[in-house]
Amino acid sequence: MPSITERLDLLKETIQRTDFLKGEGLSNEVNIRMFCYESKEEMAVRAFTERLSSENLSCKVEIVDLYEAFLEVCKREDILDDIPDMEQEDGKEYLEEQLNNIIDAKVMAEFIIENFDETKDLLMIMGVGKAFPFIRVHALLNALQEDFNNKPIVVLYPGTFDGHYVKLFNKLKSNEYYRAFNMI
Repeated sequence: MPSITERLDLLKETIQRTDFLKGEGLSNEVNIRMFCYESKEEMAVRAFTERLSSENLSCKVEIVDLYEAFLEVCKREDILDDIPDMEQEDGKEYLEEQLNNIIDAKVMAEFIIENFDETKDLLMIMGVGKAFPFIRVHALLNALQEDFNNKPIVVLYPGTFDGHYVKLFNKLKSNEYYRAFNMI
């Protein structure tokens, strides 16, 4: 099995290929790819995205940290400062329920689409583990695929994807998502 560094190098090569960017060979399926890795490799993946954003590539990559995007939506909804008090007073289960009522996958997808730079060639989503349990990637991808089908999406996923189910951290309950393809 190749190391995470070797796999990330291959990912960098792959995202620059014209056939990848055009979604060739996908039989008209949406161009959503999952790059799965062990959660212990998170720091290597973060370092990779930092380097990627400053490298001179043949394609332009929009990198979205899902957790940072979630915090931005909380700010926009003017609820960010209330979150610590809400958790302390009402508990984390109540907080999660309230946040899910205010900021669901559709709201997050709309935020990502609104802020996507159309001059970019692809969207790369990271921070999936940091955003859990507030944002679930399978729900986000379902919401994104409705309005974001002209550019490829690559999800850096700390877990597994077997072609039908995503399993965060290889420990949590699997969630069905069958529209993506595994990468590398």
